[in-house]
Amino acid sequence: MSKQSFADLGVSNAVVNSLRDRGIEAPFPIQRQVIEDILDGDDVLVQSPTGSGKTLAFGVPLVDLVQAEDRRPSALILAPTRELASQIVDEMEAICHARALKIAAVYGGVGLQQQAKRAAKAHIIVACPGRLEDQLQRGAFSLDNVRYLVLDEADRMLDMGFKPAVDRIVKQVDASRQTLFFSATLEGAAGKLAAAYTIDPKTHVNKPSIENKGKIEHRFVHVSHEAKVETLVSELESPDRGRTLVFVRTKHGADRLVKKLSKRSKQVRAVAMHGNKSQNQRQRALADFEDGRVDTLVATDVAARGIDVAEVTHVINFDMPEDQDTFVHRVGRTGRAGADGVGVSFFMSDQAKEMGKIAHSLGLHQEFEASGSGFHAESHTRQRKSGGRAPQNRTGGEQRQGNRGGKPKRNRSNSSNRNRNNRRQRSR
Repeated sequence: MSKQSFADLGVSNAVVNSLRDRGIEAPFPIQRQVIEDILDGDDVLVQSPTGSGKTLAFGVPLVDLVQAEDRRPSALILAPTRELASQIVDEMEAICHARALKIAAVYGGVGLQQQAKRAAKAHIIVACPGRLEDQLQRGAFSLDNVRYLVLDEADRMLDMGFKPAVDRIVKQVDASRQTLFFSATLEGAAGKLAAAYTIDPKTHVNKPSIENKGKIEHRFVHVSHEAKVETLVSELESPDRGRTLVFVRTKHGADRLVKKLSKRSKQVRAVAMHGNKSQNQRQRALADFEDGRVDTLVATDVAARGIDVAEVTHVINFDMPEDQDTFVHRVGRTGRAGADGVGVSFFMSDQAKEMGKIAHSLGLHQEFEASGSGFHAESHTRQRKSGGRAPQNRTGGEQRQGNRGGKPKRNRSNSSNRNRNNRRQRSR
């Protein structure tokens, strides 16, 4: 049996050809899971991590649902960070062009007026909540005609304190909208938000595919404060390392570390990325990192959210992560798409207990004890969440079983996509 194609999922020829021009022919598992449901007009709840192909999972069907003659903006995609919003626009621009649609980004760090003009003319807006509210309050455009709402990395928006703003924005969107909710977790606060924003949704969980998992070697390094930079330089000058992400706790710490690296090593080419940088500076830093002009990106957690850069061989926690979730989020930037990776975590003596607990909870107690810190996590600490194995990158997925085989393509005229509105009763 041949593999399912985008055309088999009901995607238009224009979009299929645009994807093929970019060398994209076979849909990823998450795309196979959700595209048909979205084209059918269903709300969807999708648990899927960064790097799994989720942008095209909602982007491809969204472009087919929106019509060039629709009143604008017709679709709104909310994202937690400028970097993610920019990446979504870049990923969708070609397929939007294939359907004569315009797409625009709305985020801070750039001029309000020019941004507002582009957004008012766009069929699809990709926005960060804070700047979107600024533009709406200025009357730059309205959300009266939005019929499709996407929340990408919804859990991150909650983590960053955007829930009040998102609630206010959603109230301005037509109650009969179609809602696509993507999150790394559908439990807790994210699950409650999903339930509030959707009606009769189809739920999909994108589980890791064994063949797409890369092996991640974990090392814990016990260092003194005085030796941290020299130890980092030694790690970065290793001939075995390639593109490397270095995580620090603060914005000023990122800038200071880049200056110290430039003074202490001629081999290391590093650049900082954090919230105090302008949007142009952040985009340039990311582009230089992706293109190989620099081999080390020093970033804070907030700045790094939404970044999906291929072929990161090493992740180094220069400053200790706050908790287990932050550890997994950071180190998960390596070991993707079947490639192996290395996660290195520095910790000082007064941090040994907390780092030991994180390591033990992830089944990495042996790796941690090999650091020689002298700390041994108690056996009654939290149960291992990785089944005694090192946490792997969560890419790939398993296709949801269904009975859609041989289903004819749908006519996606404006009227045919409104049939769902008669049965939906939403309360604001």
